[in-house]
Amino acid sequence: MRYDSLDSYLAIGTPKGPVAMVMAEDEVEIASTVAHCLKIGFPTVLLLAPSEIRVEIDARAVRIGHDAHADNALPRAVNRLIAAAPGVWIHYCFNAEYLFFPFCETRRVRELIAFHAEERRDAFLSYVVDLYTGDLHRFPLAVSLEEALLDKSGYYALGRKGPDGDPRERQLDFFGGLRWRYEEHIPVVRRKIDRIALFRAKEGLVLGPDFTFNDQEYNTYSCPWHHSATIATCSFRTAKALKTNPASRYGVADMRWHNSVEFRWHSQQLMDLGLMEPGQWV
Repeated sequence: MRYDSLDSYLAIGTPKGPVAMVMAEDEVEIASTVAHCLKIGFPTVLLLAPSEIRVEIDARAVRIGHDAHADNALPRAVNRLIAAAPGVWIHYCFNAEYLFFPFCETRRVRELIAFHAEERRDAFLSYVVDLYTGDLHRFPLAVSLEEALLDKSGYYALGRKGPDGDPRERQLDFFGGLRWRYEEHIPVVRRKIDRIALFRAKEGLVLGPDFTFNDQEYNTYSCPWHHSATIATCSFRTAKALKTNPASRYGVADMRWHNSVEFRWHSQQLMDLGLMEPGQWV
């Protein structure tokens, strides 16, 4: 099914949640991203893509015409969906990004959301875990699902401060991966790897360009009384950018280092590395 714009799609009514919104910036791994969202249990998957992108996707997904290269294209689209679908859980990502949550091989996203809601939580903290390939000659865009690597260490967090300079409660800025190792090629405002990638829409909620919300509780990593479940967005997006942007293309000859390990496409590996945790969900 296709629509010319997000507005025309939303005019037919509130989408059935939870909803996965995939924004395609190019043609790389669009179909696999959409398929992954369907596999982990999203009943509604929206692909927002410019008309010039030609790709075959699962017939269960909805394709929507959208300028993915406009300023703040993804936050603006997410905010339009929030306004139209209060109460609906929403996941957003770019193409060549894959959402993982604890035990996602045997449990569906609705089960995760149901548990989170029982704990009176309306949003999940997600680390954006950079994926890349070790053979840039065969894979010049650094993208290969079969030969994906990730960093097993090199991640850290700093306290997040509010406009008044005081620390924000239960909020941290997280760093690591390719954005940390190649920080000379990454603008300062884009070096964080945390993202609130799955949340419940509500009236007045707004996602900002830094992927945080105007409701500060949505930006917290846990509830006040114990650790909450977190999730991971495994992403080739930074690797692609480093190999396509003229300023970094020839300065990155090999993304591998001594802490590179094979990505096994399994939630247990991410939990073992401390890149997400189940909290009380066992």
